[in-house]
Amino acid sequence: MPEGHSVRRLARQFGDVFGGRRLAVSSPQGRFAAGAALLDGYTLVAADAHGKHLFLHFDHGLVLHVHLGLYGAWSFGGDRTFAGASSIGAPRRVGERETPAAADDGGASYAGPPPPVGAVRVRLASSHGWADLRGATTCAAITAVEAAAVSARLGPDPLRNVRGDAARFAARLRGRRTPLAALLMDQAVIAGVGNVYRAEVLFRRRLDPWLPGSAVEDAAARRLWRELAVLMNDGVADGRIITTPARYWSGGSADPQQRIALKSAEYPEAADAHYVYKREGLPCRVCRTTVLLAELAGRKLYWCPSCQA
Repeated sequence: MPEGHSVRRLARQFGDVFGGRRLAVSSPQGRFAAGAALLDGYTLVAADAHGKHLFLHFDHGLVLHVHLGLYGAWSFGGDRTFAGASSIGAPRRVGERETPAAADDGGASYAGPPPPVGAVRVRLASSHGWADLRGATTCAAITAVEAAAVSARLGPDPLRNVRGDAARFAARLRGRRTPLAALLMDQAVIAGVGNVYRAEVLFRRRLDPWLPGSAVEDAAARRLWRELAVLMNDGVADGRIITTPARYWSGGSADPQQRIALKSAEYPEAADAHYVYKREGLPCRVCRTTVLLAELAGRKLYWCPSCQA
């Protein structure tokens, strides 16, 4: 499932390429035909994200609410003025592409979006480009009040990080006896964190994933929040989750230019980019103890039993 940094990048891309433009909204698949009719012909005025939820606000007061879930993905295309990632979301075989979305030699030659491929739930199209949504868990036309209610049910988002969020997160975390690793995946405790960020931030903070939330000191909970804010903002900038320093990457170079090259390459996320995620059975990068794998609340949990004791 795409984590919070990917949804934040989606919101930015929609704002960049569709902000202030009147959109044709359709449902080639047909499942969202009624909702598309409510949005068709109106102007996108804002794009926002809260955790894993995307909200596209139109000028007549309605909002397109999308949660990608496990299999949802957006694909994009357009003329030379329509720049951005060509796809963002799941599944991994689609992935996020850092190449420009432009498909034509020049804006004047752009002839509109191509015929839909596959089960396109909703298509947004302007005079310069298009975006297709497939496989989302949630795709709904709702009111601004309903959108605010969705956000109110969620925990604080490290990518918003407004005043008081660290304290709210610490209180929600410390008010439960549930294992820390499960709490980080609870979107009512903290919004936007998924399996990769969960595993990596617990390792970086050397926290036992099985520790009850109630046993975490307030200062430690706030440090955890700050670490997540840094890591997730890096994810927004990089377009992928990289939690290890350059010395762990292939070749062992600490050259800062390697990070720039990394961002423009097709990079195998689990190979060098992570400390423990998908590294079960391999030696810990820090202490050489074997990284373990267990299932917690239906999701895979990775951790080092020595560093995180």
